[in-house]
Amino acid sequence: MDARALADRICHTLRGAGHQAYLVGGCVRDILLGRPAADYDVATDATPDRVQQLFPHSLAVGAQFGVIIVTEDSGAGEPSEVEVATFRSDIGYSDGRHPDRVVYASSPEEDVKRRDFTINALLLDPKNGEVLDFVGGRDDLRDGIIRAIGQPLDRFQEDKLRMVRAVRFAARFRYAIEASTFLAIPKLAPEIHQVSAERLRDELSKILTDGAARRGIELLDETRLLPELLPEIAQMKGVEQPPEFHPEGDVWTHTLIMLERLPQPCSLTLAWGVLLHDVGKPPTFRPPSGPNGRIRFDEHVEVGTRMAEQICSRFRFSNRDSAQIAALVANHMRFKDVPEMKPATLKRFVRLDRFDEHLELHRLDCSSSHGNLNNYRFVERFLTETPPREVRPPRLVTGEDLIGLGLSPGPTFREVLEAVEEAQLNGTLVTRESAIQFVQDFVKRQQT
Repeated sequence: MDARALADRICHTLRGAGHQAYLVGGCVRDILLGRPAADYDVATDATPDRVQQLFPHSLAVGAQFGVIIVTEDSGAGEPSEVEVATFRSDIGYSDGRHPDRVVYASSPEEDVKRRDFTINALLLDPKNGEVLDFVGGRDDLRDGIIRAIGQPLDRFQEDKLRMVRAVRFAARFRYAIEASTFLAIPKLAPEIHQVSAERLRDELSKILTDGAARRGIELLDETRLLPELLPEIAQMKGVEQPPEFHPEGDVWTHTLIMLERLPQPCSLTLAWGVLLHDVGKPPTFRPPSGPNGRIRFDEHVEVGTRMAEQICSRFRFSNRDSAQIAALVANHMRFKDVPEMKPATLKRFVRLDRFDEHLELHRLDCSSSHGNLNNYRFVERFLTETPPREVRPPRLVTGEDLIGLGLSPGPTFREVLEAVEEAQLNGTLVTRESAIQFVQDFVKRQQT
């Protein structure tokens, strides 16, 4: 059973037991917009205990806040799950995220007033399709407006992450942020650091991968959230680049153009790699010197890689994602050398983990600046014309072979194996016999 069908069944069961039950929140918004919903939530007047009685296999992950997760395993793929929340009013938010106290309510109207934005506070009766709107959310959907419910400062004080969510929704749906809602964000922007790094990372990642990354970053800048969250990106503004390579403008403009052209769907690591690929340019900027001098960014790749690693650590990315994002930054300039690379070097280059992301970042980098895609096409041809077995050939010799030839395990092992692979990838060693002879000659040289 998919999540929508499960949500409908939950509402039917709750109503059959004498309770009110509606679809609520983002799923209703997406249904009305004709978009696929990422998940489904149900709001009800049934208490958490009552919900668990009716759905014995549910999970009390947020029972103290009136939230129960109802799951159903269809036997195929991931089990469906729906969040069921009891109508409530939230009292106080001392930690800037969780209510200090929850008071259960009897009506949906009381419940929606605690939610973030009007477009996320609509309720839908799945039986007859009736929409309940107590806050003007349907009008804001029609008019393309992100509006906080009630007083914006109050809503943002309750959960500071809502400021970033306002930006995300405005960018994703190409809506405007209502004036008082917008003005409240810069006032509270310095308090965004109260939000956990993980929640900020996830929200920023959605901004970058939802299909409106450029507008999202621009809105973060306009609301003064960007200098708080990613000061390294804000510092790109006004950093000039050599016009012969970057006729589009400064580092900020170049990065925005790349973000605008991100493919959809887009992986989290590619999106962050694009955002951070030139993060090392502002601190390494050197103005032209001398009559024929030009702007320089010496060691911007090395500096940028370290900065990317620090940013990933700050937002607590997984080790795997951090490594890939840093690798995208570290390798993005290597494409300029691909026509001159030895076969072994080129083969090792295209063997980088998730090389398709490296290649796509390079395409975006070139198409968003000088427009020369010759090296991109060179690598594309190489990948098309070179059999995978030649890029990752089986070893001609192994460690056991080296022992049999008189070498003792140690640092020399790696040196010999790498030398054999280098010759193999360059095409000068093609048989096991020639590789064995290569090792024997190496051993003789070591002994003399």
